[in-house]
Amino acid sequence: QVQLVESGGGLVQPGGSLRLSCAASGLTFSNYAMGWFRQAPGKEREFVARITRSGSFTVYADSVKGRFTISRDNAKATNYLQMDSLKPEDTAVYYCTATPIPAASILSEWHYWGQGAQVTVSS
Repeated sequence: QVQLVESGGGLVQPGGSLRLSCAASGLTFSNYAMGWFRQAPGKEREFVARITRSGSFTVYADSVKGRFTISRDNAKATNYLQMDSLKPEDTAVYYCTATPIPAASILSEWHYWGQGAQVTVSS
C-alpha cells in the first residue's frame, strides 16, 4: 500500500519560511517523479512544483518561482518543499504527490496523494 505522509506545515508570518517533508512508503521511490500541489479554500487544486526521479530537473509554477525549492532524497524516500518569502496568498493545504510518468503535467497524471498539510501565512 502506497503512503505519502506530509509534515512541516503550520502558521508563519509573511516573509517567513517553512519546509514541508513528504515521506513515501510502499513504492520504489526512485522510480517516481514527485510533486506538490496546493488548494486554497474555494479554489481548485493547483500545481506548485515537480521534480524528476533523479532530482536533476525541476519545474515550478510562476507564482512560486524563485521563492520555493523542491528537492528529494532517494535514500530516505523523502521529498521536500522549501518555502521562503511566504505571502498570504500562499495559504493553502499542500499535497505531496507521486507519478511514474516522467513529465506529468495535468492533475489526472499524478497517481498517489498524501493527506495534505495546512500552511497559513498571516500576521
